[in-house]
Amino acid sequence: RLFTNARLLLRCAAMTETNCCVLDEEDFRRCCRLLLQRSEQLRDGWSWEVVQGSDEGYLRKTALRSVPHQKPAEGSVPDPQTSTCSSRPKQSEEEPDCASSLVPDSGRGELDEEDDGSCIVSEGSSVVLQYEYHILYSSSYSTPVLYFRAFTPEGRSLTLEEVWSFVHPNFRLCLQNSALNALSQQEHPLLGQPFFYLHPCKTEEFMKLVLTAAEDKHRPMNYVLLWLSLVGPAVGLDVPLEYCIEPQPLDPVSGI
Repeated sequence: RLFTNARLLLRCAAMTETNCCVLDEEDFRRCCRLLLQRSEQLRDGWSWEVVQGSDEGYLRKTALRSVPHQKPAEGSVPDPQTSTCSSRPKQSEEEPDCASSLVPDSGRGELDEEDDGSCIVSEGSSVVLQYEYHILYSSSYSTPVLYFRAFTPEGRSLTLEEVWSFVHPNFRLCLQNSALNALSQQEHPLLGQPFFYLHPCKTEEFMKLVLTAAEDKHRPMNYVLLWLSLVGPAVGLDVPLEYCIEPQPLDPVSGI
């Protein structure tokens, strides 16, 4: 068991060394197995779901999230006609460097704490929402993609406008100012149901920055876990620090 876990770690590390910003599906599943093993130890709730009648699958987690009761302001949601992209356009000089803003940099300091006024918060009021997160592999971009949906306590699905209003102001400024409007809604590629998702157009760009910086430390890296720790907080999905601690060996996760 220890040999199997070490082999998985070395395989993920070798993947980052040979091509640090591109992930093939085989490596994606290896990284998912490692994440699931650690999640089992931490009781963090991740599971691997297999699509009936196929060999495809995805990571899944549900979580309750308490958020301030917010009222979206007029014009707070980007035009849905520009919320997707079919190519990887070059970043203009006027466009904020959102990819690099996801990367920790001691020389850059803390993120800007100013809000853009796109929502109104009622002090002392909050609501508990249920989020369902899915991590899929995108063969088009050779990266993971985070899909999610959210429900009120009454079971009503949140609208895109409401989801935008619950994105932390620091992330919302970055996502809305991006030419890609990275947060949008589309049909789940495996389930055929409407889900929100973070578009993977910029994933290769910011992961290259992160992995290149981490290579100097010569440490095994789990691409999926590292990616999730960067994109998850934008939609309320935080990765516990315990994932960074060396795990104890467990039986390999089957079915992935």
